[in-house]
Amino acid sequence: MATTATTELAINGGTPVFDKPVPFMAVGLTKKDIAAANEVLESGMLRAASKCAALEERFAAASDAKFGLTCANGTCALQLAYGALLQPGDEVIAPAWTYIATVSMLVAAGAKVVFCDSLEDSYQADPKDIEKKITKNTKAIAVTHLYGIPVDIDAIEALAKKHNLKVIYDAAQAHLATYNGKGIGAFGDAVTYSFYATKNLGTGEGGMVTTNDESVARQMGLLRSHGETDKYLHEQVGFNYRMNDITGAIGLSKLEDLPAQTDRRREVAKIYDARIDAIDGISRPVPTKGSDPAWHLYTCRFDPAAFTCTREEFLAALGKEGVPTALHYPKSLTRQPAFKHIVEQNGGHEPPVALKLSQTIFCIPIHQNLTDEQANGVCDAIEKVATAFRK
Repeated sequence: MATTATTELAINGGTPVFDKPVPFMAVGLTKKDIAAANEVLESGMLRAASKCAALEERFAAASDAKFGLTCANGTCALQLAYGALLQPGDEVIAPAWTYIATVSMLVAAGAKVVFCDSLEDSYQADPKDIEKKITKNTKAIAVTHLYGIPVDIDAIEALAKKHNLKVIYDAAQAHLATYNGKGIGAFGDAVTYSFYATKNLGTGEGGMVTTNDESVARQMGLLRSHGETDKYLHEQVGFNYRMNDITGAIGLSKLEDLPAQTDRRREVAKIYDARIDAIDGISRPVPTKGSDPAWHLYTCRFDPAAFTCTREEFLAALGKEGVPTALHYPKSLTRQPAFKHIVEQNGGHEPPVALKLSQTIFCIPIHQNLTDEQANGVCDAIEKVATAFRK
């Protein structure tokens, strides 16, 4: 609960805004989720079966996609999409500002990755920079709906149509986000999702890939389960990337609550938007025009020129006020040792906005259990620390 705070920072001995820290995220299972899992355990049918099939149908429909395939996790979802749509050696443009799996699975698929930059206000891949990176060898664009904010889909789709490119959207953080009134599953050649424990729909582990192309769905299905078309009949080499029905049942249970939870995240984001706009030196995320984000994370930017402290000192002070923060992410992918060879292949070029974001962003709590009082308290704490450190 928020307290009556003094102007002196808690890190210096003042009264904190919160007497105990605000939860950064809401994870775990409800009694309803546990009952759904127990039903499967009691049935003895633990493999991928009716629960996974129902989750595929309902999640795809909720995302405006025709076909959905459950799988072991979001990384496997990317592998299924890339495996069905790309060939080894294909040149693919992907953002330097995203989680590593978006790009590491391209490398695992044998693709040649070209990094593009992102937009500083929305954090999404920059279509203009993507266009600059397109060559006669480019075969696909792989971009992320980062933090739950859809990328400029119209611009990406226009580039794909102009240059005859495949498009894969990594929507690991964007369950039920929409673009121009449609679910993001309506777009691209494939869309991948993660059901990791901390995601908006978190089943512990698990994932989904959707598509609107029946032939792509079939190929992803073959890759998911040993290329099998009938029992012990294998059309091609594949993997074992199946989900199980325990996870599927938890996903179905959570999907029932996800629309209302997403609406609550959006309400919290509106409180943050209004309050943070009034705090000099701190910038809020600016969603892509036409998008309605899912707000997996609410990511602000710290202006080093506005304050007498570093970002890390600012965040340490926020923590003492009872506001936990996180860095998603502390490095541009161009600074990851695993991708040193990609940077070298690209002539040493590092997208500058991605580097700047790695030095300035920070995430504050956002989830369906956050109250209006807590959300305003978070903003009170940011304003308090910003006032204390402002030049």
